Amino acid sequence: MFEADDIRDWRGHDVVDPGGGKIGQLEAVYVDTGTDAPSFGTVRVGLPTQRRLVFVPLDGATVGPGYLRVRFDKKTVKDAPSIDVDGELPVEDEEKVFGHYGLAYSRGQEGERRLGRR
Repeated sequence: MFEADDIRDWRGHDVVDPGGGKIGQLEAVYVDTGTDAPSFGTVRVGLPTQRRLVFVPLDGATVGPGYLRVRFDKKTVKDAPSIDVDGELPVEDEEKVFGHYGLAYSRGQEGERRLGRR
């Protein structure tokens, strides 16, 4: 496994946990608006009639043949804050996403949102 040159190229590929358990498919990449570096991904999970997108940090993610491996287990990711497949993450919910994974959160200097979808 290796780090991806551009994590955005892996949209549509399977996302797996450290043990290789499939979580879902990478749907979108959210960047840190201060650095433009990939920060979180959304993973499509659920039954075909009840799909939703959950957020997972991309720090430390690696890629293999046809998959993206994240550092968090399947249950933790599936319990993460989510949005509808056609939804958008409200700025007021960003802190919940970071908090779910025990990550520090702060808005930009001007109070702008921290995550931007790319």
